[in-house]
Amino acid sequence: MPRLSISILWLSLTFLSRPLLAAGTNAPVRAKVFVAGDTGATSAFVPDVAVTRQLVRRSLLAFAGKESTAAAWRFLVSSNDVVGFKVTSAPGTLIGTRPAVVEALVSSLIESGHPATNIVLWDRDPRDLRTAGFVSLAQRLGVRVAATTEIGWDAAKFYESPILGKLVFGDLEFSKGDRFAVGKRSHVSLLLTKTLTRIITVAPLLAHNSAGVNGHLLSLAFGSVDNIYRFDGDPGRTAETVPEICALDDLMPKVVFGVSDALVGQVRGDDTARLHDTVALDEIRISADLVALDRLALADIETARNSYPISGEKPFKTDLYVNAELLDMGVAELKRIDVVRAP
Repeated sequence: MPRLSISILWLSLTFLSRPLLAAGTNAPVRAKVFVAGDTGATSAFVPDVAVTRQLVRRSLLAFAGKESTAAAWRFLVSSNDVVGFKVTSAPGTLIGTRPAVVEALVSSLIESGHPATNIVLWDRDPRDLRTAGFVSLAQRLGVRVAATTEIGWDAAKFYESPILGKLVFGDLEFSKGDRFAVGKRSHVSLLLTKTLTRIITVAPLLAHNSAGVNGHLLSLAFGSVDNIYRFDGDPGRTAETVPEICALDDLMPKVVFGVSDALVGQVRGDDTARLHDTVALDEIRISADLVALDRLALADIETARNSYPISGEKPFKTDLYVNAELLDMGVAELKRIDVVRAP
């Protein structure tokens, strides 16, 4: 499988100061993010279910340009699509993807006539899914729930890197009893290669030490492949590998849109809940551009941090998002992201 890092480096040096142009024009590519907000969406970090449902409805209608949620969903997915809602469950219900947001999305999809059996809530770890409330939510809605580590990995579909990773139990190439086994390949989950035809990412607004934001790109990449620990924790590796993994045929090409759960954002602490480092934004954001969604989230995190700075805290690098734009995944420059307020 070809490596993309050389092309990323070359493009970064050549085009970093020149935004990509829209096809057939001299205008730089722009992104649209549709936002619905309500100051009553949360109370003490807990979403109001009724208000959240309305925010999801308003942002979805604005994004699809339709008069009803049923028409919006029919425009976005077909009835025979198996739609996978990618959640971020490891941080838990307070700072991870909130079940109330996912419930609003899935309920409206089912009400539009989409078969519940063709809907999957998914993430990497089964324990995280259960603890965060997604297993019980799936049971209540009659949809499926899946963890990629349980489903297994596709031997024929993988991302290859010269960076060696220590294999752990559950990785495809892990050999029981070999404490020193390493691998260069990260295999794609069978859930993505064999089951899902469409993906909708639902990501929180959550700071991440390596990526800046534990958002759509990071969640999709690290939730979809095995042998991932070699990439996490190092900003340089994360910035290079996350866009390359997302570029695989069974990931980004299947994404319909992303939903940013910006009801509450945590601006420090990574995956550990730190409610003293949270801000209530009370928004739901939808866009076909996952890069733009993540850049807006990162900007919100930086703004909140600047309001009460910590001595010695370094600004986040944006290399991951620049690299993603260079691979034609979306817009990384804030001034080329148009925020459209949903009525």
